[in-house]
Amino acid sequence: MKIKVLLADDQSILADGIAGLLSSSGEIEVVGIAQDGFSALELVESAHPDVVLMDIRMPNMNGVIATQEIKRRHPDIKVVILTTFDDSEYILNAINNGASGYLLKDTSSAALIDAVKNAYAGDTILPAKIAKRIADAARLVSNDREIKLKRAFGFSDRETEIALMIYEGFTNKQVATALKLTDGTARNYISTIYEKLGCSGRTQAAEKMKAALR
Repeated sequence: MKIKVLLADDQSILADGIAGLLSSSGEIEVVGIAQDGFSALELVESAHPDVVLMDIRMPNMNGVIATQEIKRRHPDIKVVILTTFDDSEYILNAINNGASGYLLKDTSSAALIDAVKNAYAGDTILPAKIAKRIADAARLVSNDREIKLKRAFGFSDRETEIALMIYEGFTNKQVATALKLTDGTARNYISTIYEKLGCSGRTQAAEKMKAALR
């Protein structure tokens, strides 16, 4: 049985090339290509992939948040970050939220195919010498952001989760969909967050949270 892979990358030409490469192995089936994290979440529900190759910098919802939601809903799906740049903070956050590792897009064809197979088998796709350091740093990065927001604004755990989603660019509808809340419940949480931030809109909210996270 072939390994089912979903690609999430907003660069269509590159994604098509990767899809062709993976399909040529004979052991991998590309079951979908998403152009942002939000559509990746939708395709996961319909295509049921074994492995997701996830870019980090995408519109609407970045790869870190998408990884977190995929792993929350489907812990058995393996997510491997595939990025052009060594975005240390994003990669650390993605790993902390369940990613099986990361690869740069200039990796060789054989290494990419092997990475998919290894991730499917449950392996961590990280350079051995820095694997532990990255895992340790990942926990510190995520916990630090949550602690800073809670201390600065008195958020509850759920409010902190939603506040970080707002900070990452989620719309109200995307918050509701990702967390399986009603639109009204999501709006109520967001109104409470705005009240605690002392603002009335997303732009100002993001600015205040950015200042607190420095």
